[in-house]
Amino acid sequence: HVQHGRARQAALIYDSPVTNTCRTYTYAELLELTARFAGGLRALGVQLGDRVIIYMPNVPEAVVAMLACARLGAIHSVVFGGFAPPELAVRIDDARPRVIICAAGGLEFDRVVPYKPLVEEALGLAAHQPAHVVVWQRDFAAAAMQPGRDVDYQNLLQAEPVPAVPVPALHPLYILYTSGTTGRPKGVVRDHGGHAVALRFSMEAIYNLAPGEVIFTGSDIGWAVGSSYIVYGPLLRGCTTVLLEGKPVRTPDAGTFWRIVEQHKVNVLFTAPTAIRAIKKEDPDGLLAKKYDLSSLRQLFLAGERCDPATFAWAGQLLGVPVVDHWWQTESGWPMLATMMGLEEMPLPRAGSAGFPVPGYDVQILSEEGQPVPPGTTGLVAVRLPLPPGCFPALWQDEARYRAYMDVFPGYYLSGDGGYRDADGYCYIMGRIDDVLNVAGHRLSTGEMEEILAAHPAVAECAVLGIADALRGQVPVGVVVLKDGQTITETALEADLVACVRQGIGALACFRQVLVVKRLPKTRSGKILRKTLRQLADGDDFAVPATIDDPAILEEIRAGFQRRGVGAAFAD
Repeated sequence: HVQHGRARQAALIYDSPVTNTCRTYTYAELLELTARFAGGLRALGVQLGDRVIIYMPNVPEAVVAMLACARLGAIHSVVFGGFAPPELAVRIDDARPRVIICAAGGLEFDRVVPYKPLVEEALGLAAHQPAHVVVWQRDFAAAAMQPGRDVDYQNLLQAEPVPAVPVPALHPLYILYTSGTTGRPKGVVRDHGGHAVALRFSMEAIYNLAPGEVIFTGSDIGWAVGSSYIVYGPLLRGCTTVLLEGKPVRTPDAGTFWRIVEQHKVNVLFTAPTAIRAIKKEDPDGLLAKKYDLSSLRQLFLAGERCDPATFAWAGQLLGVPVVDHWWQTESGWPMLATMMGLEEMPLPRAGSAGFPVPGYDVQILSEEGQPVPPGTTGLVAVRLPLPPGCFPALWQDEARYRAYMDVFPGYYLSGDGGYRDADGYCYIMGRIDDVLNVAGHRLSTGEMEEILAAHPAVAECAVLGIADALRGQVPVGVVVLKDGQTITETALEADLVACVRQGIGALACFRQVLVVKRLPKTRSGKILRKTLRQLADGDDFAVPATIDDPAILEEIRAGFQRRGVGAAFAD
């Protein structure tokens, strides 16, 4: 891009309300920093094929580290900042990095997260030890350094710039570990060539972005969305990407996203439905959005979990732009279902649907016997092989578990999600396969019930759990969070929602209980931990997921289950 006239264009805008910082990096500046940092890594012995773990918040220094590894042909693995030391330790032992790059600390709302001490604790648990730990010091969280091993981040930027190392197209670019794993984690590999081709294509065909336009992806660089569409996709396309160190709410309020759209003239906003629901909960009438000029915004893209129709409608009415729910996974690295906003004559997005198969993906809905099912029938979502460029070339040093994705139904990649295709060809992802209930022999989707609950004017967000029942096998229970300012009682809301489910699905759903809670347990990437809630209600043994945002939420809900006698563990 620098050679083709974009040297002075903004490549990266760092917007950090938690530190009251906003800084712009041009393509020329980003190239200079990357080349120098790559030189610094080379001086530490990092070579082609070496692994480097990056354990940092959403800061430009993390992006520079990623790009510098790519420049050397080293394989980076960004681990979500603040991951617990045991989870970081298993990733260290799996990737066996030559170098770990970390921040001294980060900010979670008004709380300091001490990254460097977490790294030290993880290294105390890990068998593998890196040659060096590179530390980016921060004013609010200076970290102690271990002589001989630790190196100051700024020192690496003093190195002489180095040129890019040519690599084969299939050479690994990075490893991204799937969230919520136990034991040895699954490290999804991205390759240089296929990933670049897929992202470059998607930026134009799906997100309808031209070089020089602005995308704001409200995610974290430690998740698949962040790696693909904060860092690599926008920069490959020659766009300007906005990097937020903050949250959709409480940094400082639920207007942060809208302030960013106005201030940086954002053309495309990409985030998770849970972020929009969090904003809607705090600002149900959208008053904060009305304070800002959002005229630059053309589309809102949502992914990471299914977007319920109520959230879809709320966002569309508030913003006045197409809302595009689309579906992909950590494994795929780019969308498998979408409305292709950059292609002509595509049908408009439809509420509840993730759109149509993206070119390169032959998405099929299969029965439990592996046969295609007719439109309107819920089944297992699979992709007929071969997979397109950039999609799941390997798991890091784990061929057996990689093959397991393809062995259930020969000739297909099994996604683990359930869904259906309607008569018009729109595809609907209804959730993980284990979120399909069997109520007295009737197979029912929790996603369909959640749609009904979320449409109630008092409900901000919800989850439906299938809990064990001696008579029917499973019965659904609703767990809901109210919008701010709502005063409806739990008893009245339960009566409303039971009636709504009966009307929408029928008495066969056996939906009879609703529990009102202050918040739902989620992963740090915003996915509701439905399986954990189900295990809690059923009294099953379970480990608290390493990716949970706040473990205290489970105790709050345990108390609610006990109060209402929900589930076998708390029944009278």
